[in-house]
Amino acid sequence: MNWRQAQHMVLLAETLNFRKAAERLHMAQPPLSMSIKRLEDELGTPLFIRGGRGLRLTVVGEAILPHARQIVHHVMQLKATAASAAGGLAGQLRIGFVGSATYRVFPRALPHFRSLYPQVQLDLREGTTTGILLQVERGELDLGLVRYPVVASTAARLVPVEFDQLVAAVPEGSALARADQVQLPDLRDEGFVLYAAGAAANLCAQVVSACQAAGFTPRTVQEAVQVQTLLSLVASGMGVALVPSASQAHRMQGVSFRTLSQAGDRLDVAIAAATHPQTEPAAAARFRELLCALQDRGTPGKPLILPSAVAGPPTEA
Repeated sequence: MNWRQAQHMVLLAETLNFRKAAERLHMAQPPLSMSIKRLEDELGTPLFIRGGRGLRLTVVGEAILPHARQIVHHVMQLKATAASAAGGLAGQLRIGFVGSATYRVFPRALPHFRSLYPQVQLDLREGTTTGILLQVERGELDLGLVRYPVVASTAARLVPVEFDQLVAAVPEGSALARADQVQLPDLRDEGFVLYAAGAAANLCAQVVSACQAAGFTPRTVQEAVQVQTLLSLVASGMGVALVPSASQAHRMQGVSFRTLSQAGDRLDVAIAAATHPQTEPAAAARFRELLCALQDRGTPGKPLILPSAVAGPPTEA
């Protein structure tokens, strides 16, 4: 028995009329009669009694009808689930993210996404930019939220979705925390809590480059990977650090944040959505579109246009 034969049997049992069942199935009556006859031959017993009193189910037909209905129901569910997953409306979405994505990106995007696509199961995995990009390239993650710009070459497509700037995190009570204005050269004699070059190569390279452009090379006293760890070390008096300004949303006792004047664009940073250009799932494309829409929301006078949960396939950002 295949599911079409089960469907034919169910509709015929509901109508007890070959013509009406054929009309509901959008097929001719003879192929329907042949389908039922083949099913009866496969089962080795009649399922319908054809007589002067019209068409009715046999005892065997009555017994297997609930199972035939289950087959039809499960197949229709399977097809609907497959269509939803293919359109990004259901299934699983594996997202890798750097820690600083939890400051603003996730709080803004996740409530919207979960409301629009409640049947998409989110699998969130924290990591580093280098590791996340490798997993996106290998197909182990559907989308990554990584630090941008990226130093090393990557096969992933990168779309900036949040722009920010590095600020100085200095120990509370230090001379820098009390200064009216702080410029990058003012940090030349300070010990730096720096991003680990192996795990956070992008931010490490940017901080070193910005300091060198200001006329000095930062003196590293300690390395760390996550922004929160850097801030904890600054609060402990280990040194100073350059961190995304978004990290000020979670103020830490013992740390003061200072905007660096006259730094130009050397301290500009961003978070980018990384996806594989050939194998990006539809759900990942919808999440990326949502991030871009939320980014545009910051443009004065520009309305927030979210991707539709019922429209056609997602478009390129």
